[in-house]
Amino acid sequence: MNVQYCYLQSPIGLVEISAVTQGIRAIKFVEKRGFEAQQTPLLNLATEQLAGYFDGQRQVFDLPLAAQGTSFQQQVWNALLSIPFGQTASYLDIARKIGNPAAVRAVGAANGKNPLSVVVPCHRIIGSNGTLTGYAGGLERKAWLLQHEQLQPSLGDW
Repeated sequence: MNVQYCYLQSPIGLVEISAVTQGIRAIKFVEKRGFEAQQTPLLNLATEQLAGYFDGQRQVFDLPLAAQGTSFQQQVWNALLSIPFGQTASYLDIARKIGNPAAVRAVGAANGKNPLSVVVPCHRIIGSNGTLTGYAGGLERKAWLLQHEQLQPSLGDW
């Protein structure tokens, strides 16, 4: 599988974007460039849309996604896509959304494995009590993303 990479300097750090023919495979915060950057129409589109998000000009992404994960993880990540810009949800909300309210911990684990930071909005998951929960990119970045979206906790409103 031929994976291509590019990088975007965001207000909260360097973002690595990787893509395969089928779509965007991963978007993650990194400390330094690990691969030679390439330019492809898909990577250019992803960079443009992410830059628009960070500039406050974009609230919704329109990218082909090709994240690798189990069928359960895919189900959770698809449910995350339904959380609109400006709203938040809890692990329980997502578990209910996928029709498995007892799977709160498994939803939390799948959320933590989300390879598509920002685009699949795992940063919009907060604790049932309204507190920030873990984020692979770090809680400081999560807080920035939520503030950027000017979010107030609104559990279950979506």
